[in-house]
Amino acid sequence: MVVKPEWLRVKAPQWERVGNVKETLRDLALNTVCEEASCPNIGECFNAGTATFLIMGPACTRACPYCDIDFEKKPQALDPTEPTRLAGAVKRLGLNHVVITSVNRDDLPDGGASQFVSCIEAVRTISPQTTIEVLIPDLCGNWGALATILGANPEVINHNTETVPRLYRRVRPQGDYQRSLELLKRSREIAPWVYTKSGLMVGLGETDAEIRSVMQDLRAVSCDILTIGQYLQPSPKHLNVDNFITPTQFDTWRELGESLGFLQVVSSPLTRSSYHAEQVRELMRRYPRQIGSRC
Repeated sequence: MVVKPEWLRVKAPQWERVGNVKETLRDLALNTVCEEASCPNIGECFNAGTATFLIMGPACTRACPYCDIDFEKKPQALDPTEPTRLAGAVKRLGLNHVVITSVNRDDLPDGGASQFVSCIEAVRTISPQTTIEVLIPDLCGNWGALATILGANPEVINHNTETVPRLYRRVRPQGDYQRSLELLKRSREIAPWVYTKSGLMVGLGETDAEIRSVMQDLRAVSCDILTIGQYLQPSPKHLNVDNFITPTQFDTWRELGESLGFLQVVSSPLTRSSYHAEQVRELMRRYPRQIGSRC
């Protein structure tokens, strides 16, 4: 068993604030990836009054061996009230920025694109000043479904590359590295005013050269924002951690990413794809884009 280093310890949250967020989620019957995927930052994010909403779940149609989201249950029919309930939570929590993600729904013809659109539209109606980030699956390469989501004009579209190509068969067996890159490439082509984002988890046996290569691939498809964080094993049945990356190495990757032209690189042991996602609002002020512009 690999012992966690000191730098992976998290501060105890203020449970009164956490309880308030949890109460809102329970009242409105909503799921969060924070809870379903056993995120180590749940205390910090809930204490700050933020959450990453998990729609169309919590059952996933894929069985990625690193992920703690349930894949054994049968996926549920889409709930038409979910978008309104989600928007209500955004309003009640006073969120300036919201992240909406989902389980993989390979059972649906559009991969759930229509539900993403409904959620975006509901938030826009109730909280028009809230910026919206959607963290989407690969939609099985359905680019029409991708265009549908982009047509709702979220400020950020996020799709995680997760790992290096060599490890895909072991880490993400139902995914495809080139398909993930293509999704990001087409997102920029379809809606160049939408900021694109991707994330990597490290500590699964990848090399520094492989990480650098993925970063270059992401910049080649004009990806704007990159997150890099340490993989942590959710339970003994999941993939083992190969090694723990030092904070110094994360700093090196951040500096490399900035030199490659990413507008923002968030790289640290506890970084997750939606960790401090609200910082994109500052990025938008520094690098503004208008709907319909060609970037």
